[in-house]
Amino acid sequence: MSDGAFEGRPFAEGEYDAEGRTGPQVSVLVPVTGPAYPLDRLYVDFSEPLERTGMEFEFVVMLMDRDRARMSELDVLRSQGAPIRLLVTGDSQPEGALAHIAARHTRAPILVTLPSFPVVHPEALPTLIRGLEGGPDLIGAVRDNRDDPFVNRLQRKAFHVMLGRMVGGDFSDIANGVRAMRREVLEEMDLYGDFNRFLPMLAVRDGFQVEELRVQAHEEDRRTRVYNPGVYMRRLIDLVGLMFLVRFTYKPLRFFGILGVGLMGVGAVILIILLFQRLGGQGIADRPLLLLGVLLVVLGVQAVAMGLIGEIVVHHNIARRPLYRLRESPRMEGGEANRNVERDGVEAQ
Repeated sequence: MSDGAFEGRPFAEGEYDAEGRTGPQVSVLVPVTGPAYPLDRLYVDFSEPLERTGMEFEFVVMLMDRDRARMSELDVLRSQGAPIRLLVTGDSQPEGALAHIAARHTRAPILVTLPSFPVVHPEALPTLIRGLEGGPDLIGAVRDNRDDPFVNRLQRKAFHVMLGRMVGGDFSDIANGVRAMRREVLEEMDLYGDFNRFLPMLAVRDGFQVEELRVQAHEEDRRTRVYNPGVYMRRLIDLVGLMFLVRFTYKPLRFFGILGVGLMGVGAVILIILLFQRLGGQGIADRPLLLLGVLLVVLGVQAVAMGLIGEIVVHHNIARRPLYRLRESPRMEGGEANRNVERDGVEAQ
């Protein structure tokens, strides 16, 4: 870093002009979702700390078509020359898709994702960006000094406990949406649905270096959050999907095999018991238990078959996507290399 300006990774070939860099160093991606909060106020609050650092930055605001009217909130700032870009897409786009689309329309080497409502103090953005100088590919914000209502604390604790038990990982505030990352993190990851909230964990799975950094929570981020049952059900389903992606993406037979063998085992025990009862002279033709046993065995066979099909699909597509990332460490003094061990056990010098 020099004079407070972030020295990011270079642009791709052809993205320089005669005077140097042709675009901003930092793009702040703002998918407009959640509670309605004045976008002009959001820009003013979070752009001021970036201006003081001397960084070249832009705000890329991503709206769905149903929110098109909110573009007027930024008209005055844009007429004054504020570096704001507006992108509009179709309705019903999840937040992850919005961030992904916005990332494809900027060339900045550093991307910052920011919700359209305040969750961290504005000074957190330069802090997160500076943290990337230490080598990580992604830094997630952890809101500190929070004064949340009890309901919020209970929900957050339950969510992270389930996340740790089902998927693993030690994340403290994974779903707040404030992250600074190098652009290849979003470019190389296939986000869909609502998996954007689990971006740090998926980045770890793909071999990126991820860290968390404690920053000051925003004083307005204290509202009580109680959602309808459908929201909690969707989040539970997302956790199950995340568990499968993290643990069984390249070995689906283990997941479906365990499930299938378990179902077949229970069904087989039921059928064996009924067999002995039938041999003892007891009728079983009108027993619901017979149907249950047959159903469990059939479902078990189908689950194993799905796992085998998944293995075939993985086998035929495995060469198109690398299973690991290699990070080359700089040479240390005396010629000794510092080795980085990647998640798949490959070492690079």
